Amino acid sequence: MFTSEKGVVEEWLSEFKTLPETSLPSYATNLKDKSSLVSSLYKVIQEPQSELLEPVCHQLFEFYRSGEEQLLRFTLQFLPELIWCYLAVSASRNVHSSGCIEALLLGVYNLEIVDKQGHSKVLSFTIPSLSKPSVYHEPSSIGSMALTESALSQHGLSKVVYSGPHPQREMLTAQNRFEVLTFLLLCYNAALTYMPSVSLQSLCQICSRICVCGYPRQHVRKYKGISSRVPVSSGFMVQMLTGIYFAFYNGEWDLAQKALDDIIYRAQLELYPEPLLVANAIQASLPHGAMKSSKEGTRCIQVEITPTSSRISRNAVTSMSIRGHRWKRHEQPDSSNDTTELGILVIPEISVTNVAGERTGNGEKGRTLGEIDAQHLQGVQETATDPRTESKGLPEIRRQKSVRKMMEDGISSPGRVQF
Repeated sequence: MFTSEKGVVEEWLSEFKTLPETSLPSYATNLKDKSSLVSSLYKVIQEPQSELLEPVCHQLFEFYRSGEEQLLRFTLQFLPELIWCYLAVSASRNVHSSGCIEALLLGVYNLEIVDKQGHSKVLSFTIPSLSKPSVYHEPSSIGSMALTESALSQHGLSKVVYSGPHPQREMLTAQNRFEVLTFLLLCYNAALTYMPSVSLQSLCQICSRICVCGYPRQHVRKYKGISSRVPVSSGFMVQMLTGIYFAFYNGEWDLAQKALDDIIYRAQLELYPEPLLVANAIQASLPHGAMKSSKEGTRCIQVEITPTSSRISRNAVTSMSIRGHRWKRHEQPDSSNDTTELGILVIPEISVTNVAGERTGNGEKGRTLGEIDAQHLQGVQETATDPRTESKGLPEIRRQKSVRKMMEDGISSPGRVQF
């Protein structure tokens, strides 16, 4: 660490101690623009044996407990690097050199699990329903959903997942280590939109190092430092993926792609289903080309929204609709002439007379040859009343003659024909 960088950190430490409480908001607003201070603090954290590490951790904790939102976010941006330093020291079994980092992580954790009144927090997460549209999907693009009785009973109900209350911790052990670190990453992901680019870069880099250290891929990545394996939990890897997914669309495509590959590599070795599911889903949703998004302005995850368009309703074809369907009538140029014109044979209308003498239409004018012939081939039968037996009141069922038979017999009389 250079002398100039050390001087910047020492000036920052002394400045906050003499700062009056009234000027705290303006100091917090100007603090995020000091890039030289941020880079110097990263170098202090990366050196466990540095004499400035303990006062830096103490002041970062004072920032976090001050209640000022800008100072709280300033401390959160160093959280990925602090977690990596703690895990690296724990893997090397040199726990005594990470006492101040462990105290800072425990202090942030104990502050986050309680509200301002000191009561334990219970975090709630609403799981979105695929049956309702959102900025990420439309129900129509998924396909038809069967409306079963169970689906109708659960329609409109949203599932809520609760996290907490979390117990307070006085020290980090092998049993509660990743419970605390996972919750801290959850708090970091809740403020991702306020994190600077250097913090997102640090997140991607420490995710890759945690996943490949002690494995053959460490030599491919050329990571130096510790060579022992760093244990991870499934929930901790899912929280890492949340931050990496945000980094993809906020100017850190290359580092995020490398971190995603390393997480998939480690999840396959550990046989963790949850990180594999989330990582493969992220990988499948990524565009083919790199996202060249600007590092300035509003940060957001880009999604494609299907434009609203008029939907064409399609009525289902049922036996009732076919039965009630009527063919359009072909108007004849001359109703008194049933002869063939332009090669089209016009068949006289066929009617059925019932017993009481009332006539009901059973055909339409202008049916072409192909339509009635097809009706004959399908074996359509009609009930007819023979005029010769009308006086006796006995109906007679006869099969309709085919058009071809009618043409062979010859039909020349115009008007209506009864069978």
